[in-house]
Amino acid sequence: MGKLAIMSDLHVDINKLEKQELNQLITVLKRHHITHLHLAGDTANTVERLLATTHFIEQSGISVTFNFGNHELASIKNSHKMEEYPEPHFLNATSIDLNDQLVLLGVNGWYDYSFALEKDHSNIIAAKNLYWYDRVIERNASDPEILSQILNRLSLALDTLKKKKKKVIIATHFVPKQEFIRYFTGEYERWNQINAFLGSTATGELFDSYDNIQQVIFGHTHRRFENKKMNQITYSARPLGYFYEWYLTKNFMLENNLMTSFNPYKVRRLLRNHQESFNSYRLAHLEEEFTQALTIIAY
Repeated sequence: MGKLAIMSDLHVDINKLEKQELNQLITVLKRHHITHLHLAGDTANTVERLLATTHFIEQSGISVTFNFGNHELASIKNSHKMEEYPEPHFLNATSIDLNDQLVLLGVNGWYDYSFALEKDHSNIIAAKNLYWYDRVIERNASDPEILSQILNRLSLALDTLKKKKKKVIIATHFVPKQEFIRYFTGEYERWNQINAFLGSTATGELFDSYDNIQQVIFGHTHRRFENKKMNQITYSARPLGYFYEWYLTKNFMLENNLMTSFNPYKVRRLLRNHQESFNSYRLAHLEEEFTQALTIIAY
């Protein structure tokens, strides 16, 4: 018996998660008797930093695997390596056995604009090239073509596991179901542009076609949700996200009367005069934030 934990969107560089903070994460993992940790994308802005984080956690005796998110992909200049990275910890349309009946299958994932309200792909691509992080990722095909290639490979892996009568836990980065997409109206309506790059309905439809998928865990939204069961599959999304989006940051802002209602986009400006006290508050509450961002599965 063991316990699997899956986390996404640690963003160790943006969130300044150094050894002290990673040791707090390890404390949380050991408190929950975690035997294996999977990092489901956007652990860091570079593969080098991701591997250093993986190595640091493994030194504690907890085994670690990972798949990429869009942030790691920006540091890879060989498009083949984005899906076939030569590293034993990397799971992408590949799996490891958790026990005789259950496997963990990792997959990077991607998007095809199917969550977008805008239907003209040229407008979506123009917006992506103007402001979205992924504009620096050097792919060798269009986004819908990339996703199609990924899903074809994933379906082959799932077919093989079904023939072996394996139950499957899937860890991916991108959103597979529209139920986890938020659509805005009014002054925040422009944020709907981002939905084009969050995932794909085709991914969820592929999952629906397999009756041996037990649970799907993903991130990328930077919003945490209660588990949702759809077509007998449990979907879990608890990304850690950026520090200015955290619950502990919201509590700090409200408790210190720095905001009357929480707006994450104003946090960094307001922290300029309160950084020292926030750092102390963050250390005191970070373990709780890590705990809220864990999906734990006994096996």
